[in-house]
Amino acid sequence: MINSEFPVLQDSSNESGQGDTVSLSLSVSELDDTGEGKGKKKRGRPGRPPQASNKKARKSPVDKGGRRPNGMAQQNGEGGDPTTLFEVVKLGKSAMQSVVDDWIESYKQDRDMALLDLINFFIQCSGCKGTVRIEMFRNMQNAEIIRKMTEEFDEDSGDYPLTIAGPQWKKFRYNFCEFIGVLIRQCQYSIIYDEYMMDTVISLLTGLSDSQVRAFRHTSTLAAMKLMTALVNVALNLSINQDNTQRQYEAERNKVAGKRATDKLELLLEKRKELQENQDEIENMMNSIFKGIFVHRYRDAIAEIRAICIEEIGVWMKLYSDAFLNDSYLKYVGWTLHDRQGEVRLKCLKALQTLYTNRGLFPKLELFTNRFKDRIVSMTLDKEYDVAVEAIRLVTLILHGSEDALSNEDCENVYHLVYSAHRPVAVAAGEFLHRKLFSRHDPQAEEALAKRRGRNSPNGNLIRMLVLFFLESELHEHAAYLVDSLWDSSQELLKDWDCMIELLLEEPVQGEEVLGDRHESALIELMVCTIRQAAEAHPPVGRGTGKRVLTAKEKKTQVDDKNKLTEHFIIALPMLLSKYQADAEKVANLLQIPQYFDLEVYSSGRMEKHLDALLKQIRVVVEKHTETEVLEACSKTYSILCSEEYTIMNRVDIARSQLIDELTDRFNHSVEDLLQEGDEADDDDIYSVLSSLKKLTAFHNAHDLTKWDLFKNCYRLLKMGIEQGSMPEQIAVQALQCSHYSILWQLVRITEGSPSKDDLVALRRVVKSFLAVCQQCLSNVNTPVKEQAFMLLCDLLMIFSHQLTTGSREALQPLVFNPDNTLQSELLSFVLDHVFIDQDDENQSMEGDEEDEANKIEALHKRRNLLAAFSKLIIYDIVDMPAAADIFKHYMKYYNDYGDIIKETLSKTRQTDKIQCAKTLILSLQQLFNELVQDQGPNLDRTSSHVSGIKELARRFALTFGLDQIKTREAVATLHKDGIDFAFKFPNPKGAEYPPPNLAFLEVLCEFSSKLLRQDKKTVHSYLEKFMTEYMMERREDVWLPLIAYRNSLLTGGDEDRMSVTTGSTTSRASTVRSKRGRPPLHKKRTDADESVDGSWVIRNDTIQTPGGLQTPQLTSTVLRENPRQAAEHIPEQDSSEPGSEPDYIHNPQMQMSWLDQQKMEEVNRKERGGMNYMKARSGGVRQQVRGLMEDDAEPIFEDVMMSSRGQLEDMNEEFEDTMVIDLPPSRNRRERAELRPDFFDSTAIIEDDSGFGMQMF
Repeated sequence: MINSEFPVLQDSSNESGQGDTVSLSLSVSELDDTGEGKGKKKRGRPGRPPQASNKKARKSPVDKGGRRPNGMAQQNGEGGDPTTLFEVVKLGKSAMQSVVDDWIESYKQDRDMALLDLINFFIQCSGCKGTVRIEMFRNMQNAEIIRKMTEEFDEDSGDYPLTIAGPQWKKFRYNFCEFIGVLIRQCQYSIIYDEYMMDTVISLLTGLSDSQVRAFRHTSTLAAMKLMTALVNVALNLSINQDNTQRQYEAERNKVAGKRATDKLELLLEKRKELQENQDEIENMMNSIFKGIFVHRYRDAIAEIRAICIEEIGVWMKLYSDAFLNDSYLKYVGWTLHDRQGEVRLKCLKALQTLYTNRGLFPKLELFTNRFKDRIVSMTLDKEYDVAVEAIRLVTLILHGSEDALSNEDCENVYHLVYSAHRPVAVAAGEFLHRKLFSRHDPQAEEALAKRRGRNSPNGNLIRMLVLFFLESELHEHAAYLVDSLWDSSQELLKDWDCMIELLLEEPVQGEEVLGDRHESALIELMVCTIRQAAEAHPPVGRGTGKRVLTAKEKKTQVDDKNKLTEHFIIALPMLLSKYQADAEKVANLLQIPQYFDLEVYSSGRMEKHLDALLKQIRVVVEKHTETEVLEACSKTYSILCSEEYTIMNRVDIARSQLIDELTDRFNHSVEDLLQEGDEADDDDIYSVLSSLKKLTAFHNAHDLTKWDLFKNCYRLLKMGIEQGSMPEQIAVQALQCSHYSILWQLVRITEGSPSKDDLVALRRVVKSFLAVCQQCLSNVNTPVKEQAFMLLCDLLMIFSHQLTTGSREALQPLVFNPDNTLQSELLSFVLDHVFIDQDDENQSMEGDEEDEANKIEALHKRRNLLAAFSKLIIYDIVDMPAAADIFKHYMKYYNDYGDIIKETLSKTRQTDKIQCAKTLILSLQQLFNELVQDQGPNLDRTSSHVSGIKELARRFALTFGLDQIKTREAVATLHKDGIDFAFKFPNPKGAEYPPPNLAFLEVLCEFSSKLLRQDKKTVHSYLEKFMTEYMMERREDVWLPLIAYRNSLLTGGDEDRMSVTTGSTTSRASTVRSKRGRPPLHKKRTDADESVDGSWVIRNDTIQTPGGLQTPQLTSTVLRENPRQAAEHIPEQDSSEPGSEPDYIHNPQMQMSWLDQQKMEEVNRKERGGMNYMKARSGGVRQQVRGLMEDDAEPIFEDVMMSSRGQLEDMNEEFEDTMVIDLPPSRNRRERAELRPDFFDSTAIIEDDSGFGMQMF
């Protein structure tokens, strides 16, 4: 008898969800046996059933559908029919009802054999190849059977049916769960009460759920939870039947004595007693499953198992709320809200959602809500977006059920999520906002306003509330995000453009609150965003993965919305512009509306007068404003209205030409006055030139104004500013920009037509003169002028590069410009001076600014643009690649600011020329090394952070070569050759017995040794010997350790043999990975082991943090600007024609293309030298000496596995413990489990370990 303690299940009333009950029809299979189901049932022991002497013969396997009774598959089955319950359920070809009926029939004939089938079914569903025999079933304890099956598990694979991917196994899981449910449903009237079948199954599942084998634990837990769900349905049916029987009994008993049927009363009493006994039996079974399996497995080490438990307890609470919806069960869901796996937290939230959807259950959920509300609200910020979305939906349900359940602070935590970049989170938060702010109306007031329109409609107050919310959120630049968040839930409100227009245009009636200036600006911004959302029918930039394909219904809605907004705003927009023409912010927003119009309506609807009114207002706006944002909006509007596909183009073109004529005349006269007055020009003259120039520049961006010849006067202004040095900053910037647009429009005309030679010559003259002016502006005292000139130089050099002639445009060859060395040098100097600046300097320049942080971000964005513009010139071979050395050397120091740009530049240059890219990389390291020598002197502290920084940069460079050593073979060898040349370039002035000044550079070069092929290591080593004397080979002092380390990295056999040797016990970031495999043949590629080692470096590169201690001195170019200090540092003179020298590299980049082949040819002769034999003899001893200095770089990688963005340790309500290993009791049928912890609602009641949160959670 299963007699574990279980909370008493209360009788269910009719309110407990009759729609969820199971059909009360009796199973024909069960009722065939008239010997069961009636009278008092004798209870037998599940392990040893009563032996019947007159049992019927069991049907043959053929009669039973080819299934053997002991669960074993037939060896020679014909036709491939399924032979076991597992195979039948896996294939899913038979109706589950018939499968269960067959099993029930088998059970009635031979209980043991039928249960054996069922036991083997669970064993095989776990992926175990073993089979339980009848002898084992009768003579062995459950623990012994499970231990035996554990030994027969296939250890080669960790997969089992519930975890194998694929549609077949996904269907198997469904069939598995359905089988258990149908089995209990078919057995619910007799078999489950025989105290044998259920006791055996529950005992087996309990034992399997305690197994250390994950497959057993997972499968049995799923089975037990589905079994429990089926029993809950049975208990619910029994409860309903009890209630019905009780009502019938009361009704019959209340009849008068003459009409009362005594026999019927006795039958009803007997039926009620039987139902109560059955209810007690079911409660006993559920008690065993819950205490024996659930309370242990809901905190299992495997997240999937925990998720199953939580999902099913949610089903129990929903089906049988009278029995399960109380604090004793809700606490398990509440505790598991803190689970570290998002999958489990998600199941908790979905389980709670099904409960909170039923408002009748709120009284029972009140205590739970108060206890765990804070945790649920905090989960709206969960790091798993799916969990956050469901948490917001749950909070919305709580709000819908009880407005007082959430405090203002709780609501505010959800409000700001409407600005989230993740759209599902934002939409869920929008639904919450709609429910909180826009669904709380006064019914009487709403009915009174229902027939009103415009500002007096019900939406009038709601729009005011939306504006107020937007202003209070203080995220004014994200109006598009707010509109998109509310679009699904509040679309009717957001499309009420009539109301918005009336709020903006009409004067308020008496007693109505007047919209302030900030409110009007916010309303206009929101209105424009709703127009964009309706017209484009896709989320704003930053939300979503791009434009999705609209359905036919969505396309129709989009067209209807576009027609609706066009009809509204064609009439209203001129009036709005007229009212707000003096406000730049409002006008700039309103002028975005025409781009969403259906412009055909102007002609088809005979609304040309409204077009004229719009053009008139735009002209007024241009006259009144000089703000760039407003002028660009006007220019864009003219451009849209001038589209050739519309019939209104001529009318708009005339208005535009008149406006440009007037602006050009004003500009020309103002320039003449300014040039004549020179230094005596007053502020009015300067303002006149600046205002007209800004307007023309804004229009020149989108319109071809070539016929007005604006370049001439702009060039005159720039020349005067260069000659006199007194040109106002803003005029110079605008003149540069306008000249740039003029050149581009001239180029467009030439490329689209058939240009004459004179046209090409004229444009070339213009471009050349403008480039000269921009180059002179690089030395301007005003930073904005210099930055503008630099950007225009980079753009024009890119446009007028050799790529201009591609695509059958050879005729444009005269327009190609190649920057000379002087211009390249000035561009590089500008980048070094204005991009790679210290953060301290930036902070000082920003000091005292109210918006310090915003200005820093803006300044960084500007510097990134400058670097990207110059990097493009390098990538497209417009600027010589060696100039990139000055960029690459800043990779580590400025990694956070420009790391992505530099890395992309490096990748693109390598694609262009691998060898030159490698030479550029080693050149950048040489520059850093030279600068370090200049600062610290020739005796470098090789353990300093500066040297470590150079080595770390070299390691990063080495990683960029990738794993394919064949492709990078020549480039890496060339890099080593240049590095060796640099290390031995200058002899020590003290004598040959002292190391060369640059010898320490070999330690940096060690970082690239792993990228050499084995045969290339030998070649490079031979080249190294050319520079070594016999004296050098014998040295072992600290100053010679770089040479020793580098030689060892070349001599050792593994591809990853890399040593970084330092003196003493203090080492920089050094590493070595020694190959334990033999040397492979030279003609073979790297082994998998080598690749795996190299892959470990890739992994470490992905997880490593940028070194913060790398603080190199201010770096300057050493490629194109000669550093006089470097020449004076070393006494020996440089031979300008020395092979491998820097000038030789710059002017002859292809010099080393076949260096490896040359070295291999020389190696044949070098083998005969006696010194070579001596070197080989010494190499082993050197390696032995240095080996003690090497250290293994095996760093553990730790991963943050916090539960959520707010899932800090102090939020935990329970410390879970791993209960995977549970000793099974010797009894075959486990009646009692370990005692449960006290059923207190406070989660601290289950904490037994006082060690706190120092241990693992699971």
